[in-house]
Amino acid sequence: MEKKIFTYKPFSASSITPKGWLARQLRIQAEGLAGNLDKVWPDVQRSRWIGGDREGWERVPYWLDGMVPLAWLLDDDDLKARAKRYIDAILAGQNEDGWICPCTEEERGGYDLWAAFLILKVLALYADASGDERVAPAVEKALRNLFDQIGHHSLFAWGHSRWFECLIPIFWLYEKKPAKWLLDLAELLRIEGLDWERMSNASYWHQPRRFWTYDTHVVNLAMAIKAGGLCSVLDGEKPAGNASEAFLDAIRAYHSTCWGLFTGDECLSGPSPIQGTELCAVVEAMYSFETLLALTGDASWGDKLEMLAFNALPATTSADMWTHQYDQSSNQPNAIRFTEPPIFGTNSTESSVFGLEPNYGCCTANFGQGWPKFALHALLESVDGVFAALPVPAAVETLIGGSHVRVEIVTDYPFRNQVTYRVSSSVPAEFTLRIRVSGRVKQASLAGRDVIPGEILEIKRTWAGETELVMLLTPEIKMEARPEKLFAVRRGPLYYSLPVKERRVMHEYTLRGVERKAPYCDYELFADSPWAYAFASESFTYEETGDVPSLPFDPDNAPCGIKARLAPIAWDDEPGHPAVPRRAPESAKPTGAAEDILLVPYGSTNLRMTELPMVE
Repeated sequence: MEKKIFTYKPFSASSITPKGWLARQLRIQAEGLAGNLDKVWPDVQRSRWIGGDREGWERVPYWLDGMVPLAWLLDDDDLKARAKRYIDAILAGQNEDGWICPCTEEERGGYDLWAAFLILKVLALYADASGDERVAPAVEKALRNLFDQIGHHSLFAWGHSRWFECLIPIFWLYEKKPAKWLLDLAELLRIEGLDWERMSNASYWHQPRRFWTYDTHVVNLAMAIKAGGLCSVLDGEKPAGNASEAFLDAIRAYHSTCWGLFTGDECLSGPSPIQGTELCAVVEAMYSFETLLALTGDASWGDKLEMLAFNALPATTSADMWTHQYDQSSNQPNAIRFTEPPIFGTNSTESSVFGLEPNYGCCTANFGQGWPKFALHALLESVDGVFAALPVPAAVETLIGGSHVRVEIVTDYPFRNQVTYRVSSSVPAEFTLRIRVSGRVKQASLAGRDVIPGEILEIKRTWAGETELVMLLTPEIKMEARPEKLFAVRRGPLYYSLPVKERRVMHEYTLRGVERKAPYCDYELFADSPWAYAFASESFTYEETGDVPSLPFDPDNAPCGIKARLAPIAWDDEPGHPAVPRRAPESAKPTGAAEDILLVPYGSTNLRMTELPMVE
C-alpha cells in the first residue's frame, strides 16, 4: 500500500528565491568558507570522492549538503558548476552493482555506511534542485546494493547510530516510485540500528559524560530528534512528532541551553552555561526540526527552528562566515586555546577558537547546510496550496491549477515585527495559503484581525491579481529562569546577551599539510571589556538601534537591543580553567553602582555573557 510521507514538502531550491537579509546571509556564506572549501581545503579539494588522495568518507557529502542548495537558491552559475563537478564524479564512480562510495571492493566490509546514507540524501537534494534525471536510477541502484550490503555486514559505528538518516532518500525515492522493498529496507535499517525511541527514558541521560560514547554524542542526538517522527511512517500511523518531542524533552531536562537545544562538547555536558555545544549539532538539530515541521505540520517545530537559526547558528560563526567555532557557550567572555585540561567534556583545548577546523573538521564540512536548508523551508508545498512556514524574506513561484502563482514574504523579522505576505496569480486560482504564526510572541494580528500565536492560519479562497496581507507581531521581553539561579532575557525568538569587546590574536600556520591563512586562519578572542555583571532590575527597554546591516549578525552593528540595568559583581574563574567564568558566581552582591547597558542579540556576538544572576 502506498504511503503519503510528508504533510508538506520543500519546493526545489530552484523555485525558492531568498530575499532581504536572508539573501544577504546566503551570499555571505557563498563568499565565505563554506562557499570556497573546494578551493582552500584539501579534504574537499583532493577528496577520494573525485579521484584524489584525501578523505573519502563524510566530508565531501557534508559540504555538498550545503553547497547544492546554496548554489541553486542563489541561482549562481559558478557555484552550480563547482557542485556539479563533484556530483558528476560521484555518479560516474558508482559501481555497476550500485555501490557508490569511494573504496575498493575489499574495503567495503569495513566502510562505515554513514557516508552512503549522507551522499544519497545529497543526491536527492541535487535532483530536486537541478532536475538531473540520472539521479533517481543511481539512488535506486545504491539502495538495492545497500540492502545486500547490510545483509552481509551489520551496521556499526556511525552508520549504526545514524541509520534513520537513510530514511530520507528512501522516502524520497518511494514517493517517486512506490515499492515494497524500499519499506523493507527501511525496516531492516531500523532493526540493525540503535533504537533511539526506547532511549527516551530521561534517567539514562541524567549525568554529564566525561567520556566519549555514540549514544551521548551531541550530533547523533541532534540528528536522532527526528527519528521518532520518521519511524511513525513505518508504523503505519499518521506522521507524528510525539516520540521526537519526548526524546528532545528527555535530554533537555538535564542538559538544556537557554536557546533551545542541549549542551554537548562533544557528549552531553549538563545545563551549565560554560559548557559548549558543537556546531554540527546546531545545524543537524535545525534539519531535524525542519524535517519534523514538514513531516507533521506541527507549528511548534517552527518555533524551535527559529530559536536555533537566529541565535545559535550565527553565534558560532564569524559575521563574514570565514571562520567558526567547534563549540559555543552561552557564557563565553573568551574564545581562546585553553590550558590543560580543557573545560570541554571530550573536546580539545582549541575547540572554542574561531578558525578553519578547530578541534576537528566535521563542522568545517557540515556547517554550510544551516542557512540554505533553513531558506528551503521558508515556503513549503502542500497538496492544496502553499505553506508560509517561516516568517523570513523569501519568495516562491509555482504552478497551481494552471495558474502561475507567486507567494512572497517581505520582512525584517526577527529584527522587526511586521511580516507582509504578497500573493499574486496570473489567472484566478483557488488554493489554500497557510501561514504559521510565531509562538514566541504575546499577540499577533493579520490584516487587522487578532490571530493566535503558535497556530497555523488557513486561508482558502480564489486568488486573483495581487493580494497583500500584513501580519503584526507583538513580542514581550521575558526573563527566563536558568539553572544555578541564573536568568536569560528573550524577546520574541531572540535571546539577548551582554556583549564583550574582543582583543583578537591571529594565528597563521600549517598543520598536517593544511594551510591556515587569513581570512580562514585561527583567531583567539580575549575579553577586552568587563563581563562580570548581575541584573539589577527586572525592567527592560527594547530599542531599534539601526537598519539591518549588510552583515545581518555583525557584532559591531546590531540592529536592535535591550537596555538593561546591570551591576558589577565579583565573578571568579572556574577552578582549574583560567579565562572561563564559574558556572555561577559565589555571590551576586554588587561591587559598584548599577548602570544601563545595551544587550544585543545573542547571534550578534562572538564573546558574550547571556545567563546572569539577580543582584542580592
